[in-house]
Amino acid sequence: MAETRSALVVDDERDIRELLVMTLGRMGLRCDTASGLGEARSQLLRNRYDLCLTDMRLPDGSGMDLIAEISQKYPNTPVAMITAFGNVEAAVDALKAGAFDFVAKPVDLAVLRDLVRHALELNDTRRSASEAVGSRLYGESPAMIKLRQTIGKVARSQAPVYIAGESGVGKELVARTIHSEGGRADGPFVPVNCGAIPAELMESEFFGHKKGSFTGAHVDKPGLFQAADGGTLFLDEVAELPLPMQVKLLRAIQEKSIRPVGAQAELVVDVRILSATHKDLAALVAEGRFRQDLYYRINVIELRVPPLRERLDDLPGLAAKILHRLAGSQGRPVPRLGEDAQEALRAYGFPGNVRELENILERALALAEGEVLNASDLRLPRLATQAPLSELQNAGAAPQQAAGAVDPRTLNPRDTATSALPSYIEEIERAAIQQALQENRYNKTRTAAALGITFRALRYKLKKLGID
Repeated sequence: MAETRSALVVDDERDIRELLVMTLGRMGLRCDTASGLGEARSQLLRNRYDLCLTDMRLPDGSGMDLIAEISQKYPNTPVAMITAFGNVEAAVDALKAGAFDFVAKPVDLAVLRDLVRHALELNDTRRSASEAVGSRLYGESPAMIKLRQTIGKVARSQAPVYIAGESGVGKELVARTIHSEGGRADGPFVPVNCGAIPAELMESEFFGHKKGSFTGAHVDKPGLFQAADGGTLFLDEVAELPLPMQVKLLRAIQEKSIRPVGAQAELVVDVRILSATHKDLAALVAEGRFRQDLYYRINVIELRVPPLRERLDDLPGLAAKILHRLAGSQGRPVPRLGEDAQEALRAYGFPGNVRELENILERALALAEGEVLNASDLRLPRLATQAPLSELQNAGAAPQQAAGAVDPRTLNPRDTATSALPSYIEEIERAAIQQALQENRYNKTRTAAALGITFRALRYKLKKLGID
């Protein structure tokens, strides 16, 4: 016979306690109650609980203190905060203190049931987080070990997570890992590139629309929030959201409900929000280009994914793992990297990070002959290390020199005028264009706009500089 699940309900209002006990009882849970902090502590010492619900304000203390204690002493017991309606600050503080989720008064029973269901599923699927995460995110460097440990913790929460990192570091892989290791693993994972949706279609794409709500709306269409119901919505490149859409998104996250375009009533949605961008979101907030309240709401927990150049000790094993996967998909023997190829990779700056490493190895595997990949097979760009575009554009910044490139400081004045300057400018152009391409996901139209040149001019420079 299966063990009966149990919950602890902590609230000083008798009516609230009775409502919660009745709702949880109908879901098959045995409930204990407490009217204050001291009584709750006593219950926790005597019993093991699969879930705890606590009010924010208690007669003898704060529910925040209880959350912190449970997170530390009873880490396998998810605890959710009951907050006053609209008190976003308290909800965010509770999540940062270790709360699994929150529910606002007056309690929406549909939202409450979803919360309980995810908490119980999380306990059902509990496993070794370090092993499961390690199978997806390779690396034994201190930065990667810390990242995996943090992912293992945040996967057990429902708190919004903001994933920061350069292009190509694997932010979506981190988001997918958080989803698959949490209580929503059986639900959908819906990724969306916020920069790829036209502004005029954004509200309809996110929230859906009703038939006849605008020209071309011939049928009802569910949006991304409905598609992610019961699972995770991953907002990639969230910095690209226009300000009007940021307002609507903030409300949807706070209220846990949406209104499709043309609809009269709101729909409750059960979605965890993960977001990411390669841009400095805090700087955009300071510039007024991203709403501070939305930033505060989605950045409850921040994860920084390290660039490849900060974990070069992982490079040999990571390259071997990628080559094994690529060779396996092609049904051919797995090649190995020669010593000169390994040295070349370690000397390269990887502005495109892991994604660029995969592209380099895939190209080398396709073009090389034999079972050993040499440095010449890698066909690395001429710059051995590439500074970020912002550094190259910064006045007075010294560019990194290419392997074998001319260093203007070693030439006499007569040679400098005829040789060094064109080479110097060409290397700056090459690095700036490559960085812009990566930042704009190789969309040439957006890259040209970011560089302040025409599409035709960009196409000419790509051909001139031999950039593929």
